[in-house]
Amino acid sequence: MGVESGGWLVEFYDLKRPLAPPGDDLADKVGDVLAWAQKNGARHRTPFLIPADDRLPDPRVNLYFRKSKIVSKQPTTWRRYAYSLAVWLGFLDTLGVSWDEAAGEDYTDFKFWRITDVSNGERIEPTSFDTDRSALNSFYTWAGPLYGCINPVATGDILGTADPVDIPAGQGRRDPARPASSTRRRVKWLLRGAFEQWRDVGCRGYGFDGLRAEGWRGAHEDRDCAFVDGLYGTGLRLAGWGSVLDVELPSVDAAGRFPRAYLARACAKGKREGREYRVPVGVLKSVTGYMDPIEGSRAEAVRRARRAGRYERVARLKIVTRFSPQARTLTVLTAEGSSTLSLDGLDPEERLLRSGRRPRAWNRSRYGSA
Repeated sequence: MGVESGGWLVEFYDLKRPLAPPGDDLADKVGDVLAWAQKNGARHRTPFLIPADDRLPDPRVNLYFRKSKIVSKQPTTWRRYAYSLAVWLGFLDTLGVSWDEAAGEDYTDFKFWRITDVSNGERIEPTSFDTDRSALNSFYTWAGPLYGCINPVATGDILGTADPVDIPAGQGRRDPARPASSTRRRVKWLLRGAFEQWRDVGCRGYGFDGLRAEGWRGAHEDRDCAFVDGLYGTGLRLAGWGSVLDVELPSVDAAGRFPRAYLARACAKGKREGREYRVPVGVLKSVTGYMDPIEGSRAEAVRRARRAGRYERVARLKIVTRFSPQARTLTVLTAEGSSTLSLDGLDPEERLLRSGRRPRAWNRSRYGSA
């Protein structure tokens, strides 16, 4: 599925499912397009940009995501840079300027339009514009020597001749292309009392007077509170906590107020190695309440999905039949029988495609189905 961004569509390669069903006439004529893409350097979730009108894509732009230094970065970086580049290309279309002819004044106009121009109903904050600036700088640093075009982003010594995706945050002098009102990202502390008030107002329907708002409907209140409690209590990032499977969490009865858990390598930032973290008992109780087969909202959500046949429509769904806590592996059904997968290598996207069909021993475990 693509996302339109200023006259350009951002698409992503999905190399884990067939492009067309067997016997498809078009697929038989053009061959295995995904195999061609992989041969040309595309990876799973590599973005590519196409105009929203009847123009042909620019292969030079899409080559950036397959051949530049950004290839070594995380798919989340690919995604952010792809959207920023799409907005830039759409803006240049309104000026009638090709990306390889863009000049410094075009970038200055772009920055004004993104941050200040009152005619733009989707203005962004200066700090958010840093992503646009970094993406364009990275793209033109790669494309300039290759295609003989100038870099319209007025870079300073902070970047030099290096690709900006390689510059550690906070090093070097200020980049003049950076908005003056854009501040360095700073860690801000949120005390427990302030967090609980934010959670109660935002997720539980309470007002500042401590009373629930009239007409509040919190169908997924336990789910939302369990999620934000986990973020605050564990200190994990959104992608990390959002990808943790129930079988990876310690039992509520585990010793201590902050029992240990393990974050899989594929879910940790950088994906270089996993690590241990602590889970407050209060967070475990919140998660347990959400997954309670009688009182929790999750069981009813699963039943509604089953009645609607949603699981049958999920491509590449894997049925989990066994979990080994000692080896940290899952056994899943395959066409050949079954296979064993290491939890450490399952990234957040793959974890979404796991559904539990558990033996009786699992039904007596702490959280119900995964």
